[in-house]
Amino acid sequence: MIDVFDLQGLSSYSETLERQRDLFQRMVRAKKDGEAYDREYVFLVQHSPVITLGRHAKESNLLYSEEALRERGVECHRIERGGDVTFHGPGQLVVYPLIDLEKHHLGVKAYVDLLEEAVILTLRHYGITGERVEGASGVWIGAGTPSERKICAVGVKCSRFITMHGLALNVNTDLTYFSLINPCGFTDRGVTSMEKELGAPVDFSELKKLFSTHLLELLK
Repeated sequence: MIDVFDLQGLSSYSETLERQRDLFQRMVRAKKDGEAYDREYVFLVQHSPVITLGRHAKESNLLYSEEALRERGVECHRIERGGDVTFHGPGQLVVYPLIDLEKHHLGVKAYVDLLEEAVILTLRHYGITGERVEGASGVWIGAGTPSERKICAVGVKCSRFITMHGLALNVNTDLTYFSLINPCGFTDRGVTSMEKELGAPVDFSELKKLFSTHLLELLK
């Protein structure tokens, strides 16, 4: 059974990360010990402004010092997910699935494809065409054109086929925060949001329900 937790308001990144890690470690330990653990989890979150650096992140992609970021009200965390540097903040849907991939007959690449597909299906509902780009995880708009721009970042961690971390979809996000970093390590491509593409803000509650429905259908 997959429990979906819709965390209302703005959530502290560090507190949400510790909650994730606790459940992740329990799931990994149970699997290692051959114990039954039937619960899986999906967290839907909006964070206060925070920049995260994955395992392979280059310090040069952080364009300001951590002290300067703190002065701007932006936290900075180095974490265990894949990928480079990204931003989380208000108006962005951040999704953390803690899933046993073996239960769903998925490998890691197929799982990343599934997360991307859930986003693509959600965007399609709003008339936005989301696409994949070869060699670059996440979901993009205008793929293969000079105006190629990223609307969703994906970065996961997996141990014994148990997942944590996940994706961040820019919905009504203040995109000026991305000027603090080279998003996902790219310097030649932009970022966008649903609000920017549509010219109007998106109903966040409706968006969360729609995305959750697509994700759970794909995980069946």
